[in-house]
Amino acid sequence: MKGLSRRQFGLGLAGAAGLASLSACAAAPMAQQGPAMASTDADILSHVDPELRPIARRMLENSGADGFTMETLLSSRGGGAAFAPPWLKDVPVREEMIPVGEGHPDVKIFVINERPGAAQPAILHIHGGGYILAEAGWEVGHLQPIARDLGCAIVTVDYRLAPETRFTGSVEDNYAGLLWLYRNAESLGVDTQRIAIMGESAGGGHAALLAFAARDRGEVPVALQVLVYPMLDDRTGSARQVQPPIGSIGWGPASNRFGWESFLGETPGEPNVNPAGVPARRTDLEGLPPAFVGVGGIDLFVDEDIDYARRLTNAGVMTELLVVPGAFHGFDRIAPETTPARLFTHAKMNALRGAFGQPLKI
Repeated sequence: MKGLSRRQFGLGLAGAAGLASLSACAAAPMAQQGPAMASTDADILSHVDPELRPIARRMLENSGADGFTMETLLSSRGGGAAFAPPWLKDVPVREEMIPVGEGHPDVKIFVINERPGAAQPAILHIHGGGYILAEAGWEVGHLQPIARDLGCAIVTVDYRLAPETRFTGSVEDNYAGLLWLYRNAESLGVDTQRIAIMGESAGGGHAALLAFAARDRGEVPVALQVLVYPMLDDRTGSARQVQPPIGSIGWGPASNRFGWESFLGETPGEPNVNPAGVPARRTDLEGLPPAFVGVGGIDLFVDEDIDYARRLTNAGVMTELLVVPGAFHGFDRIAPETTPARLFTHAKMNALRGAFGQPLKI
């Protein structure tokens, strides 16, 4: 990574993590966010898991001012494609355009590991990217090994991005993908009672919103919602400030504000923000599908994710919460061979195995 600019480094992370939310911010040190938030790189690194410190140090060395403008957003889009993993030849993939509904254009999906005649479980996947970046096609190489290991089909949705499309449009895109998966289960070789939804970062926020939509519309039963360091609360970094080392590496407060404003079409953190687009502002959590919530201990989203898991539990939703000490946003994709990433991925996969009625791996 030596010699890369901050933006180039971030684009590499976007591809490696499948999270284009990182494409413009390998995370600014908090020293650049005001005297009250000042913290040195050494202070931040002291809170990082030892195995993750080498990559964290490089991220901090290449960091710059956190945040986006429309100009930098548009210049960032597409850059992560060069870092997306290659597609595996032994796990089939096809692309299809499906209808979303009246007033919406068709949306692209990628169908992974369909097996006509089988009765395998399935995952509806939603990519990350701060609600403003990334493409579903970049995720295929990450999802094929999951499909192979779990013996499941996966559909990942190339939903419309903000700010060009607000949450009301992208939520419909993702619901269309889920409904298409359910209605085409027989031809895909899918068991309709074993469908999970999953997403990372903004994709995790979308998965949480999709869980509400599935519950409220009553058309598709969801066995599990897998929320991987999900982006759930517009108040983080706006109405609710964070202190280092939280949010110092990966996705920062200014980028978070930009992502939420783009997604909602209004200023994040204000008291009257529309709760329909913000999972953390929803009060009607009863009856949602079981959940797995995983996050790093110094991720910008750690507080909101812990709180959401607590509220799900209090609402009677069976919820597993995993907080990985010393882990930053996207650590499992950026440094997948480290012990924290392996343990995190193992727990996530076992949560899916449990929902699918498969034996857990020890």
